[in-house]
Amino acid sequence: MSITDAELAARIAGTAGDVLLALQRSGLFEGKTLGTAGDLVANRFIMEALRVQRPDDAVLSEEELNDTARCSRSRVWIVDPLDGTREYGEGRSDWAVHVALAVEGKAALGAVALPALGEVMRSDAPPAPGPAPERPRMLVSRSRPAAEAVAVAEALGAELLPMGSAGAKAMAVVRGDADIYLHTGGQYEWDNCAPIAVAAAAGLHVSRVDGSALSYNRANPYLPDLLICRPELAENILKLAAEHEKISG
Repeated sequence: MSITDAELAARIAGTAGDVLLALQRSGLFEGKTLGTAGDLVANRFIMEALRVQRPDDAVLSEEELNDTARCSRSRVWIVDPLDGTREYGEGRSDWAVHVALAVEGKAALGAVALPALGEVMRSDAPPAPGPAPERPRMLVSRSRPAAEAVAVAEALGAELLPMGSAGAKAMAVVRGDADIYLHTGGQYEWDNCAPIAVAAAAGLHVSRVDGSALSYNRANPYLPDLLICRPELAENILKLAAEHEKISG
């Protein structure tokens, strides 16, 4: 069976999402135990699917040991089998499955499944951007909004929208349900590689909070900050973030 990388990413993300929904509906687990089971089952499926379909590629998964031998490979799949474990365990809709392919350290393509919404967002079929609202909408963490994001939102006069997983937040901007996702609270490559690939394909601005490019397949996968936003907002947001960093630092 011949399948493109983009189609493979979408099919794996979507199928993992279906499996997670079935597990959720089974009634065999709840709360934290449901989240733990979901992480385990989705990861096993994704790892096996990639082993069969792309045996020569390396994989970096949140649920696997970090084998830095992957750093010598040009093609590395970067996956988060269940982004938003807590939200999934609580029966919320703001969780996701991330499947991305990094080539030479760049997020080449990706798919983000939003199973509870019945959608798979793909870098090879991004939605067209919608009209800009009069007041920008900024996504923040449900439980721990970053001080930088709150300060920038206040300076912009933006409306704050609390939401769960990183993938759900990023795709809310892609879908046009929000305009800015500014994060400085700490993430890893699997948290943002697939979302960045989809957001960039949709014509959105993507970068680190200092404006630099995001790079992947590093020995240490810690990648703590990012900005996804409508391109016309980027310059002002980056300036405000830098000013806040100077004041607080």
